[in-house]
Parts: sequence; structure tokens; C-alpha cells
Amino acid sequence: MKLSKQFLSVLIFATTIPQFANAAEVQLDKIEAVVNNELVLTSDMKNMKRDLIARYKENGEALPDKGNIDKQILDKLISDKLQLQIAERIGLRLSDAQIDQTIEEMAKEKGQSLSEMRSDITAAGINYKAFVNNIRDELTINEVRQIQVRRRINISDQEVQQVIDRINEAGEQSTELKFAHILLKVSDDASAEKKLAIDEKAQQLAQQIENGADIKQLALTNSEGPKALEGGDWGWRKLDDIPSLFAENLTESNKQGDIIGPFHSRLGVHIIQILDKKGGENIMTEEVNARHILVKPTIIMSDEKAKGLLEKLRQEIVDGTKTFDELAKQYSQDPGSAVKGGELGWADPNMYVPEFRDLAKSQPIGEISQPFHTMHGWHLLQVIDKRESDTTKSATKQKAYSMIFRQRFPAEAYAWLNEIRQEAYIKINNPDYIIEEE
Repeated sequence: MKLSKQFLSVLIFATTIPQFANAAEVQLDKIEAVVNNELVLTSDMKNMKRDLIARYKENGEALPDKGNIDKQILDKLISDKLQLQIAERIGLRLSDAQIDQTIEEMAKEKGQSLSEMRSDITAAGINYKAFVNNIRDELTINEVRQIQVRRRINISDQEVQQVIDRINEAGEQSTELKFAHILLKVSDDASAEKKLAIDEKAQQLAQQIENGADIKQLALTNSEGPKALEGGDWGWRKLDDIPSLFAENLTESNKQGDIIGPFHSRLGVHIIQILDKKGGENIMTEEVNARHILVKPTIIMSDEKAKGLLEKLRQEIVDGTKTFDELAKQYSQDPGSAVKGGELGWADPNMYVPEFRDLAKSQPIGEISQPFHTMHGWHLLQVIDKRESDTTKSATKQKAYSMIFRQRFPAEAYAWLNEIRQEAYIKINNPDYIIEEE
């Protein structure tokens, strides 16, 4: 699982959400919602809201003076509970080593050592053990979502070929748009009156934005989309990476400040504003052709044993008694590459998780790495060759597949979250927070 900078920045915010009350304070807590057999408490909502305000203040932004964001906060807390419950049901649990490596990466992103970041956390009155547990929860949520949504996305060869043709025709331009989004949900079976009311509200919001209102503040209090608590901000997206729900409405001709919508989809009514635009030039990328052997720790195979096994296999390769190819076929637990002797094929190393990416970029051709750990387990890596990016048929095909997958993922993830909510027992105690389902 790749941890992008964007994800890490969101993760740093998310992991501070359940702040930890001073031990000297004793407060009576109330139950805001029941999610299957677990509770969402008033303190959970207050902690998230407090931290949301702190994050906006740190970024020099202000929360709306009016409006209630508690509904969006409760919505996120319920979704998080459901996803963690699914992770527990399928036996998904990240190891301590995986969590430690992620925290080290977070410290690096902030320009700190691990001890410096830990000191800052403790100085802020945050229990470090609880902080680590929140990191584990956020990573688990991300991983279970990837697992569950990936199996829902089917991509045909014909679809891939259509994108290949478009890539070749467009000359691989790299225009990027930064945009914010508001979604007003409305189901197909909603009454005509409700649909009309939603349309009128969308028109009013679009007019407010046209008149200079901040779309991010409006998204905080009105949007029911997946980025509501980030002010509807989807960050920088290449045109080919824009979710398919929006793709036909966003083009290279869009300019900063443009307002798109309101427009309809199967989810409801959307409004988008272009916050910024950049790019348009061709980019050359160094690709690597690498192979690896992956061993995943289990209850039986500890981290130490997995690392020790790879050290033994590495020595056999170095001594010449075994080849990388035969050991990958025998031991690697990456089924896609194991049958190919561990070979991953030509790829942009940025598609890999940070530890694998950095080593693939820096390691000399032909050298066998020492065992190293990523979120997937323990690896041996050999870089077979490196080259400047070119649009060979196989490389373009993989890029086309990835583009389609990234476009479809947000909508499928949103649909999946709606489905697991509908299948769950959810009781919300405050009628003002009732969240209407699709």
C-alpha cells in the first residue's frame, strides 16, 4: 500500500482526532450513537471537533461562524467504526513494525527525528501509546478499504485500449487541477419535492460561491461527500486521475476560479470549483525493472523469523547455490510476481510504498538488498535494470489500467461505505444528527 505525502498529511491530522482528556478532569459522557456492538460518545465528537478547529487554525483558515459540522463529524466516526469492525472480522491486523515504520515516515515528513516528534506529542499533553493506536486504526481503515473496494472494480481489455489510444493521442500531457467539491445526496426514490428542494439548495450554494463565498467553508457545513471535513478539497489531480464522477465535467480548458455545476450523478447533486491549475508540459520519469521475494509475518512466522529466512535466502543467492528466480517461486508470498521469479516488470518506482520506492531508486543494478520491511511484509529486492520512461506498449497498458482504477476507486469506495452502513445496526440518539442513507 503506497503512502503518499497527501495521505500522510491527512493521517497526521486524523491520528490526533481522539485527543486525550486531562486525567484531572472528570466528565460524564453521553452515547451519541450505537454502531453494531460499539459506541460513539460525546467526547469522541468533541475531541474531533476540537482538533478540526486546531488544524484549520494552524493552516490559517477559519471554520464557518455559523452552521453545525457535528453531523459530518458523527458520520466519519460511524464510518471509521464500521471499517475497523470489518478489519477485525477478516483478521486484518498490522504489525508493530509496520506502525513503527509509518511513524518514522511521518517524522521524516515533518523534518524531525522520531524522538523529536515523540517529545512534541508528549509536550502537547497527548498520550503517546494512544497516539500510536490511532495511527494503527487509520492505517487499518485505509488497508481494509483498499482490500474491499479493489475486488469491486472490474476493468475490461477494451476499456484499457480506449485509454491507451487517448494517452497516445494526447501526448501524455500533465495538466493538473486543484479543486473543491460539494455533494448534496439524494436517492432515486426521493420525492419530487425533496429533489426540487435539493436542486434549489445547490443553486443557492453555487450562487454564493459565484458571489465570493469560500467553497471550502460551505463544504464543511453542507457537503455530504467523502472530503467534507477537508472542506471538499480533493487536492491536486491530473486530468486522467480525476474520479469518473467528475471527469466529464473537468477539462484542460478549465481555469482557476471556474465553477462547474450544479450537475447530477447517481449519488446526488455536485458543485465543483477550480482552486488552482498547473502543468501542461511533458515529464520524463526513470522507471525500474525490479524483482523481489516477499515473506509476510504471521502468528507462526514472527517478524524475526521472516527476516531471518530472507537473510538465509540472500546468502544462498550470493553464494550461487540458488538463484533469485527459483527462491522467489518457492518462497515469495506475492502471487502476482512469484510465478515470474519475483519480477515486477517496468514501473515508475513512485507507485510502490515509500521504503520499496526509495530502495528501488537508489540501489545499484544487480545488487541484492538486505531484508527490509514495508507494510506488506519483509522483502529482498534486486533491481534488474533502469531506464528513462518510454511509452512501450506494456508500460502504457499498465498506466491505462491504473488510470481507470484510480478514477473508479472513489465512487466505489463511497458506494461500499453506503452498503456497509445499510447492513449495520446504527442507532443515532440525537435527531438533529440523523444521517439519511442512499
